[in-house]
Amino acid sequence: MAEEKIPVLAIMRPESYREKSEAIARECGFEPIYAPMIKLEGVKDDGFEPFVQRVIDGTSDYVVFTSANGITFTLDKLSDVEKENFITALKKSKVIAIGPNTEKELVKIGIENSFLPADYSSEGIVEALCPEVKGKTVDLARSAFGAKVLVEGLEKCGATVYETHVYTLSIPEGSAQKELIERTLAGEVDAFAFTSSMMVKGFMRHAEQLGAGEAIKETLSRAVVGAIGTPTGNTLKKHGVNANVIPDEFTFEALIRAMKKEL
Repeated sequence: MAEEKIPVLAIMRPESYREKSEAIARECGFEPIYAPMIKLEGVKDDGFEPFVQRVIDGTSDYVVFTSANGITFTLDKLSDVEKENFITALKKSKVIAIGPNTEKELVKIGIENSFLPADYSSEGIVEALCPEVKGKTVDLARSAFGAKVLVEGLEKCGATVYETHVYTLSIPEGSAQKELIERTLAGEVDAFAFTSSMMVKGFMRHAEQLGAGEAIKETLSRAVVGAIGTPTGNTLKKHGVNANVIPDEFTFEALIRAMKKEL
């Protein structure tokens, strides 16, 4: 009797997530192929120092972190003394964590009472905070590619919103990305885990560079395509691809487990 083939899963998360993601994939019964379609880079915009100052001074009523990376890249820019003062001040502020991984990252630095909205989309956050932010100051630390809906929505609710970009995203180029597209076209990849809109754009750009923009859609229609969150699912749709799996829980592990059930 032929041995059952282990399904191959494409993981395209940034380099820092590689080890953990591959371990989750193997645990769920996948053979991972790794090719990052996103690169994270720290940035420090003009709003960074005033942001830190507002938090330390206690003039910021709400501090919103939309990802674990937002916390890491914020703290990386601070000296030890600033870091200590910043964390102490955060404990006195109302901290909003978007998604369970962000919440875990806050717990690591001793902030255990953050508020986690049930709906992790920008619209969901606005809805959860709207009744209470009128006349309040909201600080938002995130990537340079964050959806404008969040800022505009909170401002409509009467808040003063400061947005600080603490990191940016770019699309890496190299042999790993090219190989993933080639193996996809050859039908060697059974499942694809997309965890952000930028990742979808990176994947599609690499396919287009190989002149395979249309062919890749056809190949993906025969595979299991998973997306974290509706925005990522919508970006796939815009590129002519349907996500078979969008789990209720916005974590990589939940996504992979849900995808395995589809095979």
